[in-house]
Amino acid sequence: MIRVLAVALILSCSVTPAWAQAQPAPIAAPSAPKPAKKAAAKTKTSARQAAPTESGPCQIGVIPAVGDQFAVQKIGLTVFNNDYADVPIESWGLDDLVVARVRAVTGSGAGVRRIAYSKQAFAPYDRPAPALFRNPESDLTTIVRQITANAGCARYVAVTKLDSKLDGTNQTLRGIGVYHRGIGSLVGHTRLYSSIQVTVFDGQTYAVSKKPFNINLGLALARGFGVEDPLTKLENSAFPEPAAAAATSATLRDGTRALLATHLDKALSAALGQ
Repeated sequence: MIRVLAVALILSCSVTPAWAQAQPAPIAAPSAPKPAKKAAAKTKTSARQAAPTESGPCQIGVIPAVGDQFAVQKIGLTVFNNDYADVPIESWGLDDLVVARVRAVTGSGAGVRRIAYSKQAFAPYDRPAPALFRNPESDLTTIVRQITANAGCARYVAVTKLDSKLDGTNQTLRGIGVYHRGIGSLVGHTRLYSSIQVTVFDGQTYAVSKKPFNINLGLALARGFGVEDPLTKLENSAFPEPAAAAATSATLRDGTRALLATHLDKALSAALGQ
């Protein structure tokens, strides 16, 4: 039975092959091969072997779909003071972080695989066409079926972006980002946020085997206690101007990775029953 549960949720060696070593000058009577050099060549050949590839049964296929863009959002007193931009942040490795946290939470790294998919696979889900009636869960299931057709995993974990309303406004925050609410850089406040969803699918039937687990705005730890969540609060000076500067901000990158890892651990533990 599908139930609904909501809570406001990153390696080279080089070896010189034996045949590249300088050869001794030719002599009249070639000497017998030296065993020591053969052993050295064998050792170096072994060192060049590729790292082991993933093998064995796939217990969990991970579908991370949150780390492509970072939202930069201004929320002013009126609609004329609002602004929004998406900034590419693939270099931050957030989707790799999702896979790493699934392995850490489950303790079954050997059975966890990342599922590859095209960049456009989630476009219908992230930017759906206008429709009178829409079933996001059905849309997500269709996408997961398509990109895992030959994967053969026992379960699939999809980590996707989620729309959330910012308290006291009509503004929507989606996925991973930062917003500044107020007037200018001196009045108001700046927050990181993660608004994502973890959905677990049965690998055979594609039924949602557990409730989708939502992490809304990154404020779950603070609500109800009258304190700021230190993972989300930023100095106003950290808000990127222009928005494209977010991609090279170590403050935003490191803060986002810490926030996402913390919320993923909580969501994955609940969604996977760990």
